[in-house]
Amino acid sequence: MSHDERQRWNDRYLRAPEPREPSAFLRSLAGRLPTTGRALELAGGPGHDACWLARRGLDVTLVDISDVALERAGALAQAEGLRLQFARLDLEVDPLPAGPFDLVVCLNYLWRPLFAALPGVLAPGGLFVFAQPTRSNLQRHPHPSARFLLEDGELPALLQGLQSLSLTEGWTDEGRHEARILAQRPGNGIRPAGAPTPQ
Repeated sequence: MSHDERQRWNDRYLRAPEPREPSAFLRSLAGRLPTTGRALELAGGPGHDACWLARRGLDVTLVDISDVALERAGALAQAEGLRLQFARLDLEVDPLPAGPFDLVVCLNYLWRPLFAALPGVLAPGGLFVFAQPTRSNLQRHPHPSARFLLEDGELPALLQGLQSLSLTEGWTDEGRHEARILAQRPGNGIRPAGAPTPQ
């Protein structure tokens, strides 16, 4: 990662309006996500999603390249009385934090090689939540630019060693054309940490 790339993200977060609510997609999955165990958020930015996960009982590690984002996430967690762990990493170069994690979340960040690393950090039965705009999003929005977008229909082929539990692709209530997935690392019938026991 170049210093320029880190500075670009720092500048972006310095300009970003605050506050932001946790992801509507993440909140829509609340009933399916674990409430105990370890969670990893990739490119988590200023921490709104990580704090939401921590409030639900998870031990959360937030990864981002931006010093500014991590400082804001730390301040938000402190204000809410939450404990987060932080790692300043360039996800295009640095290895992921050591697992196993019961949940990995990656929203609005695309680096295709990450998908190959996921089975190695997810616990058996662990869940992966991912959302990213697709090329159709350019019909209404100039950003993100094409190089940061999924091709339409591409997401299922990116999954490696994970099983899709739900997949949607289309225009969201927020007005973006996104592919969204909840996937699971198979695990010999092992349920994700915090999942309800079948009756």
